[in-house]
Amino acid sequence: MRAGVAAGSPDAYAGSVNKPRTRPRRDFPRLVATALLLGLLAAGVTTASPATGFSPAEADRELFRQAAANGRQAAEAWSRCQRYLTAWLARADPATGLIPRNLTPEGAFWNGRDAGADNYPFLVLTAWFTDRALLEGRLLEMLKTEQRLTARVDRLPDDYSFTRRGWRRPEANLDEIIFDGAEYVKDGLIPLTEWLGPSPWSERMVGIVEDIWKHARVATPFGAVPTLNFEVNGDLLQAGARLYWFTGDARHLDWAARLGDFYLLGTNHPTRDLRQLRLRDHGCEVVNGLTELYVTLKHARPEKATAYRAPLHALFDRILEAGRNEHGLLYDWFNPRTGEHSPGLCDTWGYIFDGFYTLHLLDGVPAYREAALTALRSLLPHYANHRWEGDSADGYADSIEGALNLLNREPVASAAAWVDREIQVMWAKQKPDGIIEGWHGDGNFARTTLMYALWKTQGSSAHPWRADLRLGAARDATGGLLVNFAAEQAWSGRLVFDRPRHREFLRLPLDYPRINQFPEWFTAEADAMYEVRDLTADHRWQARGRELTAGLPLELKPGQELRLRIRRLPY
Repeated sequence: MRAGVAAGSPDAYAGSVNKPRTRPRRDFPRLVATALLLGLLAAGVTTASPATGFSPAEADRELFRQAAANGRQAAEAWSRCQRYLTAWLARADPATGLIPRNLTPEGAFWNGRDAGADNYPFLVLTAWFTDRALLEGRLLEMLKTEQRLTARVDRLPDDYSFTRRGWRRPEANLDEIIFDGAEYVKDGLIPLTEWLGPSPWSERMVGIVEDIWKHARVATPFGAVPTLNFEVNGDLLQAGARLYWFTGDARHLDWAARLGDFYLLGTNHPTRDLRQLRLRDHGCEVVNGLTELYVTLKHARPEKATAYRAPLHALFDRILEAGRNEHGLLYDWFNPRTGEHSPGLCDTWGYIFDGFYTLHLLDGVPAYREAALTALRSLLPHYANHRWEGDSADGYADSIEGALNLLNREPVASAAAWVDREIQVMWAKQKPDGIIEGWHGDGNFARTTLMYALWKTQGSSAHPWRADLRLGAARDATGGLLVNFAAEQAWSGRLVFDRPRHREFLRLPLDYPRINQFPEWFTAEADAMYEVRDLTADHRWQARGRELTAGLPLELKPGQELRLRIRRLPY
């Protein structure tokens, strides 16, 4: 999700590359048919049944065909992210090694809210998958440099100018510095922690949040808060809810609850008291942040959650009443009092529906789940040609991310086909040198492309990565995983599987949908036993979940295709 728009924004590139068609597609029936098949596979309906007509053997063949196709799509995704990584590192400041905010002369500076929040973290994550030496070397050094050069108020970052070799703003502005730090945490360091767990990046995250609250100087009836900026407070709500579980430090929940009280129990309720509620980025953060806080309070302080329930439901009920169009998508903004709304739709619709779905999980309100399902079902028939955020790659990235996060919970067939279509539109915006649009929003292209690749591999990855590898996966009706893995040249390494990161890394009480998470697909429980069957060599063995997450050692001969089936054993 982008943090700001300035020189080098997508407006400067509007109309330059591959816009979607504006007339109806002649291949629409084929898209629908493909969507239905993809939906059956995603839902695990692949065994012999009257619904599918597949025998078990036919179901397996279809699944492996799908896994092979997924491998080709994932390979393109990894390669595009690697090109992005190489291209942006080539534009780094030679003296400091930091990347600029954008590729214009005016953008020759590092800042937390843009370069740090939206671009740098996805260079790091790309390298985790494609170049570990780069991750542990140059990209980790960039973090150390950033901390050394940009910390201006305690550990809080300020803008560092490459031309001045010092602060871009001569005087320290605490509001701007808090904004930079909060965005860096929410859009950058939290996603890194979602995937990496405890790391130098999570240490940076915790330090920034602690120092933001150290400088909370705005008095409210509920205690001092750092700012009245709506977006920043949404960042802090999300950070507080997750850091409470991650650190075990109750201060993070105390701080977040001040903001929750401010918006739900005082005179700043988003739909009762505001004249305009922005549902796109720079506004949606509070809406989703309040649901994240509600999750935490439900488990840690249920009496407070009870006080929040009615005002929180009132907020979401009003969005249902006045914030949606006829297809269930969300406006950029609306006036909660009058129902007046923007003409355009927000690309961050999925972030709001994360909140709806979370409330459904917690409180069992059918209308909240149905709102998310309605949005997913409308995508292919109504938004296959929509120009998100003025045809910006960043707009496509946010919209596709929202769909993937919800598809992880609700495998709607047509929405899966829509994602496959729209990712191609977004990918077409990448230039031959690997740059997408030349601003910090390029990182969001990589973020969503990584999410897409992990969907196609069901969370698995090959290390060391190479561009000729084809790794794809699909699930069967029992929840087992079928993996198709091939290489053009001889390869030796490890096939690494995902873990329940929400619990093992973040220590969350449940895996609720949240902004900037990387959805969990197939995950291996550390102490569970799994059967791994090599169908190519007709060989099987057993492994603990921790062995799968550490990585199965494998070798491939040139041109070899390996087929694996992995299933959890009942003991």
